[in-house]
Amino acid sequence: MVAVVTGASSGIGEATARRLAREPGAKLVLVARREERLSELAQELPCEATFVAVDLTDDDAPERVRAHVEDTHGRLTLLVNNAGASWRAKFADGGWENVRRHMEVNFDAVVRLTESLLPLLRASVPSAVVNVSSTAGRVSRGGSGAYSASKFALAGWSDSLYAEERPNGVHVGLVLPGFISTEGFPQKELTDRWVTRWAVSTPERGAEAVYEAGVGRRPERYVPKLYGLAAAARVVLPRLTRRVMAGGGAQVMTTRTAAMDADER
Repeated sequence: MVAVVTGASSGIGEATARRLAREPGAKLVLVARREERLSELAQELPCEATFVAVDLTDDDAPERVRAHVEDTHGRLTLLVNNAGASWRAKFADGGWENVRRHMEVNFDAVVRLTESLLPLLRASVPSAVVNVSSTAGRVSRGGSGAYSASKFALAGWSDSLYAEERPNGVHVGLVLPGFISTEGFPQKELTDRWVTRWAVSTPERGAEAVYEAGVGRRPERYVPKLYGLAAAARVVLPRLTRRVMAGGGAQVMTTRTAAMDADER
């Protein structure tokens, strides 16, 4: 297995790299912006691992990653599009600019990288792409509309790409995490209360979902799995779901910036 993992310097991305490294014969290409973190992780993994330190929104980023994969391995069997970012703001405050930057990182960068690597994936079948969206890509709440828009787009595009690439032997899986406890976002406001502790999962469980969607060729996975009920409720009970989510989103956090390779979803 030759795999590219984006957002590999922390959170779900790092956990995914560690999970894939346990596979016999695994060869990994780690992608993120923080070169020092990538170098440390590559040395720790029990498999062949190289890295590309790059901002995936840069114009030449897809070409740099593709050239590295071609020069180092000549083939690719798994692409994990995990890197993402979030800037919370109501639309009246963040406006179009907040939507634009979410789309640039969470959708456009994914599409551009996948376009660049798709010929390698087709030439290496059976192969797979795993797009890490979010439960917010199925159900939205106040203060996260821009983030949800980018993740809704990613989920919809993934369904279409699955249909298009299935005849070519390239599987497309989708992972939709809810709250994930990471180094930067420990989610203590939820984990400190027993009634909400169930709603928070770990990067390792996120990584296992990525593994199942990629190596296991499953169509999609929610993390935690119960979050799938929210997506179902949005279809079956839209009015009730909107009311519940409007109440949950009433107290909006102040605008904050998350690093591109942070894995809070």
